[in-house]
Amino acid sequence: MDVRHLRYFLGVVDHGGFGRAAAQLHVAQPSLSQAIAALERDLGVELFHRIGRTVTVSEPGRALIEPARRAVRGLDAVRAMAESLKGRLVGHVDLALMPSQSVEPFSTIALAFGKRYPGVTIRARAAFSGMETAELVASGASEIGLLGSAKFLPPAGVILEHIEEQDMVLVGIPGAPFLDNAVVHRRELAGQRMIVSPAGSVMRKVVDEIVAAGIDVDLAVEVEHRAAILPLVLVGGGLAVLPAAWTRLARLCGAAVMHLAPVVTLEVALAYREGQILTPSAKAFVAIVREYAANQDV
Repeated sequence: MDVRHLRYFLGVVDHGGFGRAAAQLHVAQPSLSQAIAALERDLGVELFHRIGRTVTVSEPGRALIEPARRAVRGLDAVRAMAESLKGRLVGHVDLALMPSQSVEPFSTIALAFGKRYPGVTIRARAAFSGMETAELVASGASEIGLLGSAKFLPPAGVILEHIEEQDMVLVGIPGAPFLDNAVVHRRELAGQRMIVSPAGSVMRKVVDEIVAAGIDVDLAVEVEHRAAILPLVLVGGGLAVLPAAWTRLARLCGAAVMHLAPVVTLEVALAYREGQILTPSAKAFVAIVREYAANQDV
């Protein structure tokens, strides 16, 4: 069995089809199809159901996903280890990353990591909830994860290691109606227009609690793309509740950042599989994350 065939198999799984996988893997689609067919012959099973242009993973295909990821990542680890013995760490880190944590602490961590390990690429995959991040780690799609969430029970075998806590803050246009750095009590939000994320996030939970308390706020926009929230605030679309990770960027863009009372926090955590042998690149990344966490406790 050629490990290249396993990479191609995972490419089709992750990108949802042969055409998209071929483009991402920089290989001709007929070559990709032939490789998958060769893998199916070797295993004696059909890995995908092909109905017209639609491709779905078969039951044997689903069973192969996690072992294939382990095999590919194990080979990558061996290669990276061989390179590291030459005195320079190379390779990549597969990271599941939530939007707000991609602002901070990821920016600070990535900067420190890049300076120390310029030969390693961080491949950050988007996840939109703590559970989604943990599930990507549990499945092996990502080797580690960085998330911010209320406390939750992760999938079996996934460890959540505390990094820091972030307060939830209120972001708006300065003076409309609150001044930067003011303390805003929930009752003072009566009559305000709010920009919110879909249900399930801590940001949305805070706003839902305000509504449940009988405080009359208008939900002006519900947007799944977190990157759209700050631009909407800046054009006067309303106020938004965001993690404190956004504070520096919001102020640089001209927004005001207020403190909410009572204070609501989310936990930023590192996710990895219990008993997992990390690739050298991931191990180095985890060390940088732990250095960051230690500095927050000083």
